[in-house]
Amino acid sequence: MSTLPPALAAAVGPLPDGVTLPLPPRFDSVEEERRYRKEQLAAGFRIFGRFGFSEGVAGHLTVRDPGEPDTFWVNPFGMSFLQIKASDLIRVDHEGRVLDGRRPVNRAAFVIHAQVHAARPDAIAAAHAHSLHGKAFSSLGVPLDPITQDACAFFEDHGIYDDYRGVVNELEEGRRVAKALAGYKAVVLRNHGLLTVGQSVAEAVWWFVTMERSCQAQLLAMAAGTPRLIDRETALLTRGQLGTPLAGWFQARPLWDQITASDPDLFD
Repeated sequence: MSTLPPALAAAVGPLPDGVTLPLPPRFDSVEEERRYRKEQLAAGFRIFGRFGFSEGVAGHLTVRDPGEPDTFWVNPFGMSFLQIKASDLIRVDHEGRVLDGRRPVNRAAFVIHAQVHAARPDAIAAAHAHSLHGKAFSSLGVPLDPITQDACAFFEDHGIYDDYRGVVNELEEGRRVAKALAGYKAVVLRNHGLLTVGQSVAEAVWWFVTMERSCQAQLLAMAAGTPRLIDRETALLTRGQLGTPLAGWFQARPLWDQITASDPDLFD
């Protein structure tokens, strides 16, 4: 019988010999890993575009460079999520200098993500966008409640940044956002939206997608009545099943398969 990491074994049980599931890849060179991360980031933008998470020039996803981890790849300022290719991505350092690429960086992307990556060495990728339900939920200034199985992935594992001061243009505010994120997988930015991180682009993207949906579910439930909460013990158990880095990476697989099949030009 094939063995699987606990996060997947609980979902599928023992696998007969010859039956496999995809797992995060390993790389023989920095160049190979860099190419993979950039392709994953481009796919992440396409997925965000398909979900309607783009609004004007707002929103940004980043991934740490494997060869120079104090720099990160990000979308060019003003480019549609639905058109971004791996070759369009730009690389910047923590001072906002463009090291690779021919277009400028969104200053808010640099200010927020540079501080998040600096504060969280484990955060390989970060995702932020002005999604509709994330924006609406953020105005409440409250955490997600454990009212659904999916929301339990964030139970006691997301922060709230409660100090909105306009478009994030100053490094100090970026540091405050990073402080509110702390060691969590996500943070609700009051009156702004959501931000998620992960040990891979796939994980960060999945947390954003499912957090946006969880915000929508809570808003609907609150509009209909008083939601009943899942008890703390069960919520923590469920988080251990659904909220791990590997679970996040794996749950994103169908999205990657769909977008890479429909948008092969993202690899250009």
